[in-house]
Amino acid sequence: MATLYYIHDPMCSWCWAFRPVFTELLNKLPDDIDVQYLVGGLAPDSSEPMDVATQTMIQHHWRTIQAKVPNTQFNFDFWANSTPRRSTYPACRAVLAAKAINPDKEDAMILAIQQAYYLHALNPSDDDMLIDCAASIGLDTSLFAQTLNNPTTQQTLLDNIQKNQSLGVYSFPSLVLEENGQFKPIAIDYNDAENILSQLQ
Repeated sequence: MATLYYIHDPMCSWCWAFRPVFTELLNKLPDDIDVQYLVGGLAPDSSEPMDVATQTMIQHHWRTIQAKVPNTQFNFDFWANSTPRRSTYPACRAVLAAKAINPDKEDAMILAIQQAYYLHALNPSDDDMLIDCAASIGLDTSLFAQTLNNPTTQQTLLDNIQKNQSLGVYSFPSLVLEENGQFKPIAIDYNDAENILSQLQ
């Protein structure tokens, strides 16, 4: 059995752009390839508002993505309506918390955060927003709130980041195939799942 590692961050805009092709890839993967998600931990916890230069840079990324990956939607109201923070650890912990409570809810939690952020201009650096996402996918919100900031969840995040680094991954999204103890980086194609599948043969 081979393992395909998908390394992502819920607040990584390129991961959002990759979602349709990644979903198609999952549907077409051979049965002998197991998929494991690892969260990236793009930006550590911070209560500081994001500086204007960083806000401008991320908005530029969004526009670049829309040019390169047509049909990727972003709600730019986020920048006017929120106080952005350069902090993706809470969203990463939210995915890990959802997985700890119910492994079948991992991908649903990622999607809930992405849709809330990119489509509805809500702030995934805020615990309240993440708890609402958990509720939207049917998780017990009191249990989720406890698990979200549990030291065990934080340790799992740090373990994920360490695993990513051991795989040589420092950018997101990334795919790495492990087969017979060998690790092979898989090139991402944001518009064609077949180009990724051909590398897995």
